[in-house]
Amino acid sequence: MAGLEELSYIDPSRIHCVKSTGAKTRAIARIYGLPGAWIAAGLKPGYVIEVIAERFYSLPPEERVKIIIHELLHVPRTFSGALRPHNPYVSDARVERLYRLAQKRLAIAERARELWQANS
Repeated sequence: MAGLEELSYIDPSRIHCVKSTGAKTRAIARIYGLPGAWIAAGLKPGYVIEVIAERFYSLPPEERVKIIIHELLHVPRTFSGALRPHNPYVSDARVERLYRLAQKRLAIAERARELWQANS
């Protein structure tokens, strides 16, 4: 895969996030698909990412970003409301690679902003 472009099909307007407290799960976050059946209600298929507050917010910010990347990797290119399985789509190595690419892009953007401000 080329890089961050592998998540370019994600439509943020169709991703919703919720926070749970007191959940009896070992999970830090979960993703739920809202399948095409929602079309009858006038909605497009989408996804809900649930973060378990006690677990998620106790992590460092870098780990939180990785958790969200992990959940987004479950979303198929068709954006149908279905979920992709871990193998071969979601892995720690893939999450780490995408995180590092995002960090590089942010660093480049920050450096460009600094240069722009210095030369203004």
